[in-house]
Amino acid sequence: MVVGVLSAGSRCVKYLMFIFNLLFVISGILLISLGSTILAVYHEYHYFLDTKFFSVPSLLIAIGVIIFLIAFFGCCGAVRENYCMVVTFATLLILVFILELSGGISGYVLRSQAKEIVTEKMNSSMAEYKKNTEITILWDQVQKTFVCCGTNEAKDWQLYFDNDTLPMSCCDQQVGAAGTVTCKLSEPNVHEIGCAHAFLDFVKLHALQLGGVGLGVAFVQLTGIWFAISLAKSIRSSYETV
Repeated sequence: MVVGVLSAGSRCVKYLMFIFNLLFVISGILLISLGSTILAVYHEYHYFLDTKFFSVPSLLIAIGVIIFLIAFFGCCGAVRENYCMVVTFATLLILVFILELSGGISGYVLRSQAKEIVTEKMNSSMAEYKKNTEITILWDQVQKTFVCCGTNEAKDWQLYFDNDTLPMSCCDQQVGAAGTVTCKLSEPNVHEIGCAHAFLDFVKLHALQLGGVGLGVAFVQLTGIWFAISLAKSIRSSYETV
């Protein structure tokens, strides 16, 4: 005799898993949105960042896209009570869980490596300030946006500028006696904070967001894995021959 009816408890798990799939899809949208936003922000400052910083948001975007494909197996498997689909869903969930866990951990690891990488990139790019238009625009943008000057301090620019002069973006605009705009190391309106310090706070915040969301979604998925495994067991037992 073949029994093909799920118990009340199993039906409850079935509907809960279907609801979880909707939340799962929403989490995929969240990962794609956050990853795309931070990837765009990082790209704007790519001269100051290593390729490692682009890998984590790219990974989260890829996971978000994969989630949409995985959700198909979960929804169809739950509605049709298809054992193979539910098992496939559970297996893929475990793989995505591992990817998200690694992405979240990588986000936190980047925070500890950020200082060395950013400082090195900033120091090397300062030498290109007068030669490369893109770097000139980037440095001016960073120094204005973060109200900073140089990598560690304003004096860093003295290797590339003469007579105590600094890039205009290092100062709050000041008009000299002759009506000219000036920015010199000796003037009181020079930005005192080094850009490495100010920019690092910005980068670490985004790395923390990536790590937090990645780990958060990963652990939420443990619920989905439990639902899928429980439903798979119920479906299998309901079709056993007695």
